[in-house]
Amino acid sequence: MNNFKLKMIPDRTVKPRQSGINMVMDKGLSIREAEDLLSVSGDYIDIIKLGFGTAFVTPNLEEKIKLYQKNNVIVYFGGTLFEAFLVRNQFDEYLKVLEKFKLSHAEISDGSIELPHDIKLDYISKLSKYVTVLSEVGSKDVEKIIPPYQWIELMQTEIQAGAWKVIAEAREAGNVGVYRSNGEVREGLVQEILTKLPSEKIIWEAPQKAQQTYFIKLVGANVNLGNIAPNDVIPSETLRIGLRSDTFNFFLGKGTKYTTVKKK
Repeated sequence: MNNFKLKMIPDRTVKPRQSGINMVMDKGLSIREAEDLLSVSGDYIDIIKLGFGTAFVTPNLEEKIKLYQKNNVIVYFGGTLFEAFLVRNQFDEYLKVLEKFKLSHAEISDGSIELPHDIKLDYISKLSKYVTVLSEVGSKDVEKIIPPYQWIELMQTEIQAGAWKVIAEAREAGNVGVYRSNGEVREGLVQEILTKLPSEKIIWEAPQKAQQTYFIKLVGANVNLGNIAPNDVIPSETLRIGLRSDTFNFFLGKGTKYTTVKKK
């Protein structure tokens, strides 16, 4: 949605999108807050992740899920909840929960548990028979550094196993995985990954403005971004189209000049 015309605004994909996706983190919004969020940002939100294990303790969960779905937003539980079921040997119960809440998507991750990769691939394959699967790659442990070749191998095999998208781990703070502890992008890692995987298959968790800016400049306006805070959906959209100082000149043609206003 644009309220007026401006030249040299990059084209944005429209829902349902395969690229240019915004995945937004809901860490416990009330129904009223969710309604307010959708009223302003619904056109720009593709996916809502009910962060980590918040779905277990969120009141009025079914009502909120239906609200998002009614507004053409994919909603799913955070991967940590999948891990919580799995580590308790309750995978079948997890499937029943997905069915109960009529969820069309689910996330498989291993950021908090030790899960052999071949077993993870089996779960991706099995779960993809019921729902659309997003798989998360990377550890939540800041001390665990995965080399680039392994990131690539993990992502490629998880896509082959049936994942619709792979999510590059960063946590909600943006200080692990593809980032250093201070939030700085591991640029060599990211660029090496992109030599082997198509950008539309990856959702880069990027909760910080500087991280969002980096990926927009690297991939373009229609890069997939995740872990966007609810209050940052509109600001991140302006980053995508060059209407914020961080990307203001990025989409302008060379030699673009402002018009001099003549005095009467």
